[in-house]
Amino acid sequence: MTESPDGSARVPSRDRRRFPGISSRSYEHPADRSALVALRKLSGFDTVFKTLSGLLPERSLRLLFLSDSVRVSDQQFSHLNDMLRDACYILDLEKVPPMYVNQDPQPNAMCIGLDEPIIVVTTGLVELLDEEEMRAVVGHEVGHALSGHAVYRTILLFLTNLAMKVAWIPLGNVAIMAIVTALREWFRKSELSADRAGLLVGQDLKASMRGLMKLAGGNHLHEMNVDAFLKQADEYESGGDLRDSVLKILNLLPRSHPFTTVRAAELKKWAASRDYQRIMDGHYPRRDEDKDASVSDSFRDSAAHYAESVRNSKDPLMGLVRDIAGGAGDLGGKLRDTVFGGGSRGGQGGANGTDRTNGSEA
Repeated sequence: MTESPDGSARVPSRDRRRFPGISSRSYEHPADRSALVALRKLSGFDTVFKTLSGLLPERSLRLLFLSDSVRVSDQQFSHLNDMLRDACYILDLEKVPPMYVNQDPQPNAMCIGLDEPIIVVTTGLVELLDEEEMRAVVGHEVGHALSGHAVYRTILLFLTNLAMKVAWIPLGNVAIMAIVTALREWFRKSELSADRAGLLVGQDLKASMRGLMKLAGGNHLHEMNVDAFLKQADEYESGGDLRDSVLKILNLLPRSHPFTTVRAAELKKWAASRDYQRIMDGHYPRRDEDKDASVSDSFRDSAAHYAESVRNSKDPLMGLVRDIAGGAGDLGGKLRDTVFGGGSRGGQGGANGTDRTNGSEA
């Protein structure tokens, strides 16, 4: 339980379920969880990782935020301080990480640090979100802290900056960018995990959805609609042809976060799942069981998740993958239909290609 400076117990501002001893495995996305469980099972990995990361300017970052941002406390941004304590209480994070508010009109938040995580939110985010929306964001960042994401987020931040500095050297940033690309792919999955943690803390799906919509469209909720916003995610996934699928990948590669509509759709799907309901009913993995977590089970879960994603995806590229895996007879015709859209080239596309590329829009 978290405590206030005078030693009195601090409890959430409204009645919310608490999850004593909850393991981050409870809410982690399968791809995120399998990677982290594997890393945790490597004896001394974190120690070696941090030692190799000795060149990172973590002390400089801390001094920078301490000197040029506002540290959240009972005296400064007290409402954020209450949210932070609530989030740590609900997720049973014993040590409350320091939080800073940084002057920046761009709405953003991050959890960084090697030895100890720190949370930074921008003024743009604080001004954009209402109390319950902000609570979900604070829970999101506390989820990062509980999962141990701060270390890898800091490495990603450092390597991204380093890649820009050595970009002028021939081949100087090729290896760095390979690592950055891999870290970004992992971090995008970790964002989906942290969104789930934010929902466990806020326990208000509508507030989580509002917050994501505001990140996409600003403070104009009266002009937005959740169902229409989620429909965009479905249209994004299913629309277009193979060329659009490739463009989606290229658009995503430089990003550290998944697209906002996709995050909203993923969170809504998880909120309706049996896994979420079991957590809310008090049935979830505990941290004291983490040491016994099976790496092979985690990889199986991850593989099953990706297989299901390919099986259920409406994306044209995933449809082609299914056809190849299923040994499609007229593979050349299906490839042509997928690239150009069934029937768009003089009626050459067959019914199957037409249904895959155009029929899914209905």
